[in-house]
Amino acid sequence: MEAAGGGGLKDLVRSNWSNVVLVCRKCSKKLDGGFGPGGDERLAKALRKHLSLKKGRKAAAGIVEVNCLGVCPRGAVTVVDGAASRDWLLVRPGADLDELTEALGLGNATHP
Repeated sequence: MEAAGGGGLKDLVRSNWSNVVLVCRKCSKKLDGGFGPGGDERLAKALRKHLSLKKGRKAAAGIVEVNCLGVCPRGAVTVVDGAASRDWLLVRPGADLDELTEALGLGNATHP
């Protein structure tokens, strides 16, 4: 397959991700933590640690912080499951990461 316009761009880059989760960066910054064992981590980082994910494309799933999603809930972080993008989650600080992992379909997203 050749790139449109012949500019030499790659058409396809593979990842090992089984799923991708988008986490609103602006919501996370406003809360200034609230997640993880000590309650001092941002949601994306806490989820990555909780699932023991590798970095980048080598991870089993992608946890990606994105710019403002436009929902801006008070006291919560907006999260989008890439596999079920019609329903967005509002995650409050101190949320159970096991429950969140299951709700996002990330239960099998860890590497041995």
